[in-house]
Amino acid sequence: MEDLKAQIRDIAKANDAVILAHYYVDGAVQDVADFVGDSFYLAKAAKSAAQKKIVFCGVTFMGESACILNPTKTVLLPSLDAVCPMALMVDKADIAKMRAEYEDLAVVCYINSMADVKALSDVCVTSSNAVKIVKNLPNKNIFFIPDGNLGRFVAEQCPDKNIILNRGHCHVHTSITARDIEAAAREHPDAEIIAHPECTAEVCDAADFLGSTKELIEYVQKSPKKTFIVCTERGVEHEMKKVAPEKSFVFVGAKQICPNMKKISLEKVRDCLLRNAPIVSVSDALRQSAQKPLERMLALAK
Repeated sequence: MEDLKAQIRDIAKANDAVILAHYYVDGAVQDVADFVGDSFYLAKAAKSAAQKKIVFCGVTFMGESACILNPTKTVLLPSLDAVCPMALMVDKADIAKMRAEYEDLAVVCYINSMADVKALSDVCVTSSNAVKIVKNLPNKNIFFIPDGNLGRFVAEQCPDKNIILNRGHCHVHTSITARDIEAAAREHPDAEIIAHPECTAEVCDAADFLGSTKELIEYVQKSPKKTFIVCTERGVEHEMKKVAPEKSFVFVGAKQICPNMKKISLEKVRDCLLRNAPIVSVSDALRQSAQKPLERMLALAK
């Protein structure tokens, strides 16, 4: 495996390629990446990278976002069938309906969405900046898409806004139940419960700390506790063990692995660099429309 990692790094350097990896992909893939992070961090890294090629180790909407923000660069995605189901849980007719119903409306689009949905939105957000951005919008009415659970979390932090929720969800996070947490807490009574706001209300209510993927990783590093019941995708364990090697992490859900993120393998990363494919592309018209809410996100989140 180490030989393959070294081979990938050499090929990437020779091809002027930067490798970006989300925390949810396999740990071995994270190890070869130049940048590892959550969606917001990787969006910024993609835009600031000097290399002419971007290898995005994540799901398709992430590759699309990198393509939209970097029209002069080649964006490669090791596996085009790595599709986030939640990104497809938006009915564009609902967006038109909400715009007709509410005059003072902002369509706030979680970055976990496809380019054609971003193009119909006013601003994009990630779990790490959603509350900040929504608070700073001048609009009273917010249609939050696609994730209803993150939208609910934002609504709780922004009581002065009228936030209309969509029916989308992350199947990994909603698979975790309060019963799972209770069972784990009985086995680990001194553990802290930490959760991503994509989890259900009952799980978020049970948590000692709620935060984005990056915030969860930072929290386990700073907390004096030694054991954590972690309510998010299991890929974060790789980075958590790096920043807090002396601590223990308990994953409670039976489905805490995103099968689509795990489609990205070292072999696929190597092969896409050698073949210069698959290439992620969006039309110029779609890129120009979808770029506006992404750029607005980067501006408002500063």
